Amino acid sequence: MKQLFKFLFVFSIVLGCNSNNSRPNVIFILVDDLGWNDLGYSGSTFYETPNIDKLSKESFQFTNAYSASPVCSPTRASIMTGKHPARVNITDWIPGLDPQNRALLGPKDLHNLPLEEITISEKLKESGYNTFYVGKWHLGSEGYYPEDNGFDVNIGGFEKGSPMGGYYSPYKNPKLNDGPKGEYLTDRLTDESIKLIKSHNKNEPFAMFLSFYNVHTPIQANEKHIDYFSKKLSEMDNNEVRTKSEGDAITRLNHTNPEYASMVYAVDENVGKLIKSLKDSDLYENSLIIFTSDNGGLSTLKKIAPTSVYPLRAGKGWLYEGGIRIPQLIKSPGNTDNIIVNDITASYDLFPTILDFAGIKNNIDIDGISLAPILNGQSEIDREDIFWHFPHYHGSLWKPGSAIRSGDWKLVFHYESNNAELFNLKEDPGEINDLSLLFEEKKQILLNKLNNLKNETNANKVSINPNFKN
Repeated sequence: MKQLFKFLFVFSIVLGCNSNNSRPNVIFILVDDLGWNDLGYSGSTFYETPNIDKLSKESFQFTNAYSASPVCSPTRASIMTGKHPARVNITDWIPGLDPQNRALLGPKDLHNLPLEEITISEKLKESGYNTFYVGKWHLGSEGYYPEDNGFDVNIGGFEKGSPMGGYYSPYKNPKLNDGPKGEYLTDRLTDESIKLIKSHNKNEPFAMFLSFYNVHTPIQANEKHIDYFSKKLSEMDNNEVRTKSEGDAITRLNHTNPEYASMVYAVDENVGKLIKSLKDSDLYENSLIIFTSDNGGLSTLKKIAPTSVYPLRAGKGWLYEGGIRIPQLIKSPGNTDNIIVNDITASYDLFPTILDFAGIKNNIDIDGISLAPILNGQSEIDREDIFWHFPHYHGSLWKPGSAIRSGDWKLVFHYESNNAELFNLKEDPGEINDLSLLFEEKKQILLNKLNNLKNETNANKVSINPNFKN
């Protein structure tokens, strides 16, 4: 009964937020390459995230949240448009790899988010929201920056996907003035976000997209916190790196990297600083706060990677669970409890969710499904299948492929070998046991569904490399 009353209260908040006088502010926090278990609340005992853990206690916690892609730019495009990356034709990180000496040639996808796409920021702006973008963009070069896609302000967002000058000033970022020597990029981006929030027109709602460059490479220790985590590692039992092979790559199986831990902690520290500012300004209660990642953690490379997403398989760049399962929290206005959500969700669902909370009618065709019914306790998501399309080679040593999840079943299709693997995620979340030979009919059903979804979204295709020689 208590849970029912809580749901009804949240539902009343959602309805109330549809009026022009009480529309919620939107704070969207996107962490680059954050693994699904890189947080205290999601299982890490080496990394520490006390502020994010505290946020989780007042948030809907999504256990089956997926990125739209195993790499960044396609997921970011899906967040901005509410569409599957295949439909937008951004299916690789920008500009991606295009090797000419492999068995297949990857398709030519776009290197800029098309200006004709209607973005979440454009929808919010036309409805009276102040729109701010701070941090990593990676969706196109000059002429395609955040300010060209509906954001009133852009601080730090340009075409590069990693911090060109590293995490300390000078930043080598044309959209971010250098700070004093020793200034840390994540601190600076948060400070800029807080300044924008404090100076915005208090009679108008705002939408803040804070896109941290952390924890993307280069893995560069946060100098304030590295000694703490180095000492913590030295005092741990079984602190040696454990690995296993994944095709031609190596997958890390445990959290033992103090440099990476210090970067995660720096994110948490700044999330806490941002939330404190919202509370001090009496903005926290009437805010929709979304915290998530753009793809799985970087755990699989030719060399030992910085983090681990074990027991999930592989990591960033791969279509196994480790590359696409992500952490996701949504703090809705009025909610004060931790509520576990097991529904299968994708990055493009956040577009219609934000519009629903902002009371904005969606009049464009998208692939996302609003999570508002879940957040007000009405219903589960009405979705049969979700698919991923990554027909590119990747530096993690992934080879072109696509995948589909249908209920507890998941199929991964590899284009080089023309082979499909079949897994039951309920019984085998680590995707260890390929059941394709035992369940031939199920495999064929999922293959047909995958092909239909690719055709429906006009997904691009690989081609045979005529010059390839074994």
